Amino acid sequence: MKRKIYLDNIRWATVVLVLIYHVFYYFNAQGVLGGFEPFSQVQYQDAVLYFVYPWFMVLLFLIAGMSARYALQKRSDKEFFKERTVKLLVPSTLGLFVFYWILGYFNVRIGGGMEWMPADMPRLMLYLICVPSGIGPLWFVQMLWIFSGLLLILRKIDKKDKIYQCFQRLNAWTALLFLPLIWASAQVLNTPVITVYRFGIYFTAFLLGYYVFSHEALQDSLEKQAVPFGIAAVLLGIVYTWYYFGTNYAEDACLKSLFTAVYLWIAVLAVLGCGKRWFNMDNQLCRFMTRQSSGIYMLHCLVMTPVCWGLRYPLGLPAAAVYILGALLTFVLSIVLNEILSRIPIVRFLVLGKRK
Repeated sequence: MKRKIYLDNIRWATVVLVLIYHVFYYFNAQGVLGGFEPFSQVQYQDAVLYFVYPWFMVLLFLIAGMSARYALQKRSDKEFFKERTVKLLVPSTLGLFVFYWILGYFNVRIGGGMEWMPADMPRLMLYLICVPSGIGPLWFVQMLWIFSGLLLILRKIDKKDKIYQCFQRLNAWTALLFLPLIWASAQVLNTPVITVYRFGIYFTAFLLGYYVFSHEALQDSLEKQAVPFGIAAVLLGIVYTWYYFGTNYAEDACLKSLFTAVYLWIAVLAVLGCGKRWFNMDNQLCRFMTRQSSGIYMLHCLVMTPVCWGLRYPLGLPAAAVYILGALLTFVLSIVLNEILSRIPIVRFLVLGKRK
C-alpha cells in the first residue's frame, strides 16, 4: 500500500505545533501550572493556547489509529505489538530511569520542590522522585502503547473486520455525526489532577482513526470539503478563544463542554482535509521532518525547560525574545540531541525506542 505522505506531514507539523504550544504554556497566565511565572497578569499571547489545545492531541491519536490500520496490513499482530513495545513502552518506562529523569530534576528544581526536601536527603531518593516527574510529553507515548494493545484485543473479537466495513460509505458531512460520541467520550475516564490522561476521548479518537478515517473515500471527501471546514474551524477557534479567554482551559468545565467538542471535531476534520489537499508533498524537508518528529516530540521538553529558564531569568530577555528564541533553540537543539542519541546503540533503544 502506498504511504500516506500527507499524514506524515500533518504528524510532524502537529509535533512542531506542540513544541510552540509548550513555549507559551511555560509562561501562561491562565492558571494552568506551567513551571515559570507569567510575564504579566494579562497576556493576550496566551490566546495561542486556547486555539490549539482542544484539538491537537485528539488529532495525533486519530492519526495514530489510521497508521495502526495501515501498519497491520503489512504486519502480524505479534510483529505490530513487538514493534510498538520497542518504540513506545521502552522509552516511556526504562527511558525514564536512564535519561528522562533529567527533565524531572529540572521540573523539581525549577518548581521549587528542592525547598521542601530535607538537606540530607539521599541522592537515590531524589533520583526516584525525579523519575516520575520526567514523564513530560511521554504520557502520549504511554497511552498509545495501551491503545495499541487494546486494539489487538478488539481485532481478536472482530476477526472479520465488520466494524470497519460498516463505515465504508461515510463522507465529510456524515463524519459530523460522530460529534455526540466525541462529546460523550470527553466526559469519562479522565484522571484527576493529571488532566492529560483523558482515556475516554483519546481512545475514541484512536478507534475512529482505525475503523473510520482509514477509509479512502472519507479521506477524499474531506479533501473536497477542505475549504468550508477550514473556514469553519478558524472562525470557531476565534470565537472559542474569545469565549474562554481568562479561564483555565485545562479544567473540566472547559474540556467537557459541548462547545469544546464542536470546535475540536471541526478542527480535526479541517486539518485532515486541508492536509490531504495542500500538504501532500514529498520533498527533502518533509522527509527530514518525518524522520525527526518522534525524537522532537520526546526530547523537546527536556531541552525547552533549561533553555526557557536561561532566557527568562539569567538573561532577562523580554517576552517576545523568550518566545521566539525559546522555540527556535528548542527545535534545533532537539534535532541535534536526537541525532546524537540515535548514534549510541544502547541509549537509542532505551531513550528513543530505536534499534537502528
